[in-house]
Amino acid sequence: MGHPTKAKIARTWRGRTLPGVADEYEAYNYDAGIKPLIEKALGVQTFREDRANDTEFMTISYWESIEAMTRFAGDDPRRIHHLERDKDYRGRELMNRVEMV
Repeated sequence: MGHPTKAKIARTWRGRTLPGVADEYEAYNYDAGIKPLIEKALGVQTFREDRANDTEFMTISYWESIEAMTRFAGDDPRRIHHLERDKDYRGRELMNRVEMV
């Protein structure tokens, strides 16, 4: 019986939106961003924090190697690839990078 592949890298993305569009953004982000990620990463976790003035979203994806991340995210896995409609969610902070550990 084979052993499951263990994650060696965690890639963390954070973004914010205004509370009034947070539910809509969460659904859009799941369909356009999280579903494709689930198909490629070893695992994915999503978090949401509702605050008085904004809502923050965080996604952590787990990868076996930099090469696996590169196949999904392109030549620089630290670079953010914004979704097509990200700018439609005014007030959302568009991040320029991700964190990897």
